[in-house]
Amino acid sequence: MAEQDPSQLDLFTGAPSPVAPKGRRSRGEPVGPAGQPEDVQALGQGLPPGLFLGTSSWTFPGWAGLVYDREATPARLSREGLGAYARHPVLRTVGVDRTFYAPIPATTFAEYAAQVPDGFRFLVKAHEACTLARWPVHARYGDVRGQPNERFLDAAYATEFVVAPCVEGLGEKAGPIVFQLPPQDVQELGGAAPFIERLHAFLAALPRGPLYAVEVRNEALMTEALAQALADVGAAPVLAVWKNLPPVEKQAVRLRALQGPALVARWMLPPNLDYEEARKRYFPFDRLVDEDPRTREGLARVATAALHLGRPVFITLNNKAEGSAPLTAVQLARSVMSRRRNTPGVGS
Repeated sequence: MAEQDPSQLDLFTGAPSPVAPKGRRSRGEPVGPAGQPEDVQALGQGLPPGLFLGTSSWTFPGWAGLVYDREATPARLSREGLGAYARHPVLRTVGVDRTFYAPIPATTFAEYAAQVPDGFRFLVKAHEACTLARWPVHARYGDVRGQPNERFLDAAYATEFVVAPCVEGLGEKAGPIVFQLPPQDVQELGGAAPFIERLHAFLAALPRGPLYAVEVRNEALMTEALAQALADVGAAPVLAVWKNLPPVEKQAVRLRALQGPALVARWMLPPNLDYEEARKRYFPFDRLVDEDPRTREGLARVATAALHLGRPVFITLNNKAEGSAPLTAVQLARSVMSRRRNTPGVGS
């Protein structure tokens, strides 16, 4: 199924709008995996089974030669690229970000699951209807823009449109379901303490079994109260590398990330760029432009600590972090393996 532009998706059902363009399947052989250097192949073979590194999506033509064996359009990669992506030695997870803009059915999740090996896991973002207290003032939101969102932290809606399709379609290949709360006025959330109580009730009402993870982008909400609320319901905090949020190690301490059921992290942006600036600077995402060894080593440290404690680790990387998410994943994998080799009592 071709990836749709968010502006062409119905806000609540995920159905394509009547004007949404339809991609056409190209003739010839399907997209295959790019050949990898021997050191990258060896790196992938040595990664611990609980380490799931991947990217935020898989539909980038600039990854020809890095992930794919040829150039292809985003529409073709949406249809054919996932199987090739999953054969990269280091990439064991991928973010399904389109679900933030609209839910998708279990059949689509099942199509994804059928294309990847048993050990692969998907990180799925919940529909933004679950996590926005008020709809943004943007044309995409139509008549509801600027209005309070009645589905905010509605467990029944999340269960029906987020959790159930994901679990049914992905089965054992489901990784974390991430509830990402964009930056919002804390008062719009009802205040920090009431919001955390409401979040706790929301998570407690969801079906047991899936791994739920919560990402907040307001530093003021990264408190002991939030850490306790997540711990009470067995949810994981998400360590988010995004603009001017604290370093991941500081977030890990505040939110008790190493005590959760899994370590979940998302590396999205450098501190000095917004998405559009980063997109223009890094496009077509085929090389590392602004390497960030401090963030990379911070993620490697918390990942190594979590693996040592027996926790699974899910980390997704965005092209807009350093310039090319697959190359960032390889470098991060090298950092983790180096730390494991040099940490007493920790084997590879």
